Amino acid sequence: MDAVPRSPRERFREQTRNEAKQVALDQLAESGPAGISVNAIAKRMGVTGPALYRYFESRDALLTDLVVDAYNDLGDAMEAAAQAHRGAEPATRFRELGARFRSWALAQPHRYLLLFGTPVPGFRAPELTIDLADRAFRPVVDAVADLAPGGLPAERTAFDRQLTAWRERRGGSPLPPAVLQRALLAWSRMHGLISLEVEGQFGGMLVDPEPLFRAELESVLDQPWQ
Repeated sequence: MDAVPRSPRERFREQTRNEAKQVALDQLAESGPAGISVNAIAKRMGVTGPALYRYFESRDALLTDLVVDAYNDLGDAMEAAAQAHRGAEPATRFRELGARFRSWALAQPHRYLLLFGTPVPGFRAPELTIDLADRAFRPVVDAVADLAPGGLPAERTAFDRQLTAWRERRGGSPLPPAVLQRALLAWSRMHGLISLEVEGQFGGMLVDPEPLFRAELESVLDQPWQ
């Protein structure tokens, strides 16, 4: 069934919102999330602040749109990497997912830091972003699950029960807690090294972050299952 054509007013609204978000991304790259200003965006677009507030009711509404867009873009990238290597060995797929996450972050560090950097004072992302973040993480969980040996123990500790409850809330398939713990460990290690690299912390160390990142992925793969 064909979609209902949008009216000129609807198209203009979408164009205006997209232009405003692009200017906001420029601000984000220049000054970080705290530098985003609806009035400054309006000035750059040649409109008044009150006029732009008809498209975004507040700065937080604009930030929310940027967060949602970034998570969707990251989710698309991670799912595309998983799909491109769906026939590969799980370890290869895991490595490729890590590499894709890193390349996404390095290509647009301002968007990475919007999602995973220092929280913006006074801004709280809506709950829907939890599902979007889970979408980006899910391919890593799937790869780790395919790596896991059979016969892993069920819940043994309070932390195991927390992991199971977390996955049930997210609507994921039942998995041994050891798989969920390994996936979280992998995700956390990826975040740690990528964040250090994006923030320039390796600059004075004469260390190439890429082999360090690959070595960290291998350490996850080599860790014994318990």
